[in-house]
Amino acid sequence: MITITEAKTKKEMNDFVQFPFGLYKGNPYWIPPIINEELESFDSSVNPAFEHAEAHFFLARKEGKIVGRTAVIVNWAEVNQLGKRKVRFGWFDVIDDIEVTRALLEKAHEMARKHNLDNIEGPMGFSNLDKVGVLTEGFDEIGTMITWYNYPYYKDHFEQLGFVKEKEWLESRFKLPTDEMIAPILKADAMIRRRYNLKAINFTNTKDIMPYVDRMFELFNETYARLSSFVAVSDTQIAYFKKKYIGMINPEYIKFVEDENGKMLAFCIVMPSLSEALQKTKGKLFPFGFLHLLWAKKHTKEVLFYLIGVQPEYQNKGLTAVIMAEYYKSFKANGIETCIRTPELEENNSIQNLWKNFNPVIHKRRRTYIKHL
Repeated sequence: MITITEAKTKKEMNDFVQFPFGLYKGNPYWIPPIINEELESFDSSVNPAFEHAEAHFFLARKEGKIVGRTAVIVNWAEVNQLGKRKVRFGWFDVIDDIEVTRALLEKAHEMARKHNLDNIEGPMGFSNLDKVGVLTEGFDEIGTMITWYNYPYYKDHFEQLGFVKEKEWLESRFKLPTDEMIAPILKADAMIRRRYNLKAINFTNTKDIMPYVDRMFELFNETYARLSSFVAVSDTQIAYFKKKYIGMINPEYIKFVEDENGKMLAFCIVMPSLSEALQKTKGKLFPFGFLHLLWAKKHTKEVLFYLIGVQPEYQNKGLTAVIMAEYYKSFKANGIETCIRTPELEENNSIQNLWKNFNPVIHKRRRTYIKHL
């Protein structure tokens, strides 16, 4: 018999966060979260996503043993501002038993019926800046800190239960370009700077980045507003992300482009790959986990392209050449060998074109599934 209970107490939330540690034990591709940070992200008094969202966390048990989990979320900003009347589900993990999956997703159905919403979509988090999608290709590739890993049967469960593909994301990687490959980019960089009187902003310490971050998120909101599912990031969310993530980034890997008046026209954030370091932490920063992360931040040979944005009126005018030229210098100086693209929508042709000269290899695909009620 399968029973579903809502996790509310401290112990139950710990069980929720730690269930995947057992499910993926010994799996060389799964990347564990930092347990305390994951718990904080589910705390409505800490995570500003709860300003516009409600979430419930469910555990599935069979014969008294935890066999699955999921978060069921309604992002009310998405419902009320965009008219997308959906329930999200995320942080979905389950044993290979479709009846457990069915029982967990029934909680999403219940939420949709309660609020008279139209469909269920997932896996996805609270907002656009959370992890998204179930892995459908690339099960033998190591995950990243900003994606979920899962077993192949997840996709099969969703499809057998009547869910269909909604959106698809691609992940790819490429080697640091050779001097020959980068030469046209460097040439374009010089031309674009002269044409629009641009300057690139680089950093050597985290403290100097902070005055730019608010402007970066303003540009982020403007850049991504055209996406059908985008909800703007609020001031409190910006403060939360600054505190949570900026310190994890090598300051040399944040780039801004400004015009002659100091207006920000483009930005890009690249993060060091912490996958192997996170595996060594086993979900805990102390007593030694943080040392693995610090070492990786300085010495990793892989980086993740996390966010990139260009002022709408400057898109298709070559500003990405300025960004890529600056990264090439930084990567070469730091011995970076491999660049990884984090999930990008298959339909986003402009971002696909950005990498085409670097011979990217698609190594993972993921998608969200939807079911209309």
